[in-house]
Amino acid sequence: MMLTELPGRKNLAMLGALCLFLSAVEYMIPKPLPFLRIGIANMPLMLALDIFPFHTFLVLVCIKVMGHALITGTLFSYIFLFSLAGTFLSAMLMFALRRMFGKKHITFIGIGTAGAVVSNLSQLALAHFFVFKGNVRYIAPPFLLTGLVTGIALGVFCEAFIRVSKWYRLGVENEQA
Repeated sequence: MMLTELPGRKNLAMLGALCLFLSAVEYMIPKPLPFLRIGIANMPLMLALDIFPFHTFLVLVCIKVMGHALITGTLFSYIFLFSLAGTFLSAMLMFALRRMFGKKHITFIGIGTAGAVVSNLSQLALAHFFVFKGNVRYIAPPFLLTGLVTGIALGVFCEAFIRVSKWYRLGVENEQA
C-alpha cells in the first residue's frame, strides 16, 4: 500500500507533525539518563488509537520513532534501539488494549499507564543487556515511577482533550463510517 492510499492522510500528517513537535519539546527538557523521557510525544499515538486502522497507526509509530531519532541525533546509537523498542511495544499494547476493551471499558489513563510501563520495562531490559547489566536495579525504581506518573498524566490530558475536541470527534466518526 502506498502512503498516498492510507486512510486519513491529513490526520496522519497532522499527528505525525505533532509527534515531531512534541519530540523537539521533549528533547529540550533536561534528562538524568539519555533514554529517560517523559513521553509527551506519545500523546498523538494515543489520540490515533480511535482514529486509524492498524496499518495507518503503524505508519504514525514509524514517523514518531524516526522523527525523534533525527531530531535528537540518535539514529545510529543504542538510544535509538531503546526508543524503537519502547515505542513499538507500548504502541502495540495500547492498540491491542483499545481494540480488545473499547472506549467504554478502558480509558486513556489506563492505556497511557500500560503503555508507559511496557515502554519502561522494555528499555530497562535493553539497558540491562547493553549498558548497565545488574546495576539496572538502581535506575529501575525512579524510571518506572516516572513512567507511571507521566503515563497517567498523558492519559488525563488525552481524556480532557477528547471531551472538548471537535477535530477528534470528526476523526472518530470518519473512522467508524
